[in-house]
Amino acid sequence: MLERPSVTPEPHPLQRLPGAAHARVVGAYARTAVETAQSLGLDLAALARACNWPALAAQPLQLPEALPVDRYIAFLHEAARQLGHRRFGLEVGRRMQLSTFASYGLVLCACPDVRSALVQTQRFEGLAHDLGRSELSVEGDTAVYRWHSPWLDRPGADQLQESVMMGIYSFGHWLVGRQLPLSHLRFAHVPAEAETAAWYSQLLGVPVEFGAAVTEARFPASLLDLPLANADASMFPALSEAAEARLSARLRETQEPALVQALRQDIAAQLMQGRATLALLAESRQLSARSLQRRLAESGHSFSQLLDEVRQELARRYLRQPELSLTDVAFLLGFSEQSSFNHAFKLWFGASPAAWRAQQR
Repeated sequence: MLERPSVTPEPHPLQRLPGAAHARVVGAYARTAVETAQSLGLDLAALARACNWPALAAQPLQLPEALPVDRYIAFLHEAARQLGHRRFGLEVGRRMQLSTFASYGLVLCACPDVRSALVQTQRFEGLAHDLGRSELSVEGDTAVYRWHSPWLDRPGADQLQESVMMGIYSFGHWLVGRQLPLSHLRFAHVPAEAETAAWYSQLLGVPVEFGAAVTEARFPASLLDLPLANADASMFPALSEAAEARLSARLRETQEPALVQALRQDIAAQLMQGRATLALLAESRQLSARSLQRRLAESGHSFSQLLDEVRQELARRYLRQPELSLTDVAFLLGFSEQSSFNHAFKLWFGASPAAWRAQQR
């Protein structure tokens, strides 16, 4: 009797989140919330003191490349409290636009339909924030978009959920070029006011519930096939490739030891100066080559693996620069001959550098 093959269950969306020490929100995403508070008359200097975010008081405003998740949620909470604005999160979400979603927003613009855009959102939303992770499923003729977050015990979690869901909803309107009718909206938080559910339902024009097991939006599954207005599908390969590279770098930041991350940077610098070698890496760290090899092995890496991975990432970057010839790219990657580069590239990507570059164009 043949045994049924085992099926590996899909991991829970929250398993795609980094730990609390690495969870962050990029500055482009946070800017929408800060500018919303500003436009509603909030004193950013007072808010900076209240939520321990000194950079908010700087003039002109200069947001960091990224900030901790806890600080962003505290900002939402304090801004809503000081404004006395119970719909602050909704207002933040309503104002979200292409630039809010950082680099993956452009990927969505190259998707052919709503389904593809939601799938890419699940893939790349970590490039904008680690506030939570999305999940899309279809139940009969109903599509269900769920948003999971581990931060719902924080003050400000109500504003967080509302800003995220309204942001996705608003950006979806913009992508499609028309309003997307929801059949139901559920939030995990419970508002203080008893009349809030009816108030939200009237405001959003859709039945709203609170205290749900998970935050979710339900809508007709037929909407998944709606085409996106002005989508340029020809740009998708290049944009998704760039997003994948950023996502890989982000995953390394959250999962790799600091030594391995630093060695990647050292290898890239050495390649630009000629040729990267284990001896040079070890010398720059005041270690013997054997000691460095041992420390790499303890972290599950090797010098040859890191060299290959750095070369692959740089090769993709250089080949997108039309002013660089294939000979230039081979030299910048530390290959003594272009034929050696051609051979390595074909092993990495299954195509010659010239063919890969032509496809990207």
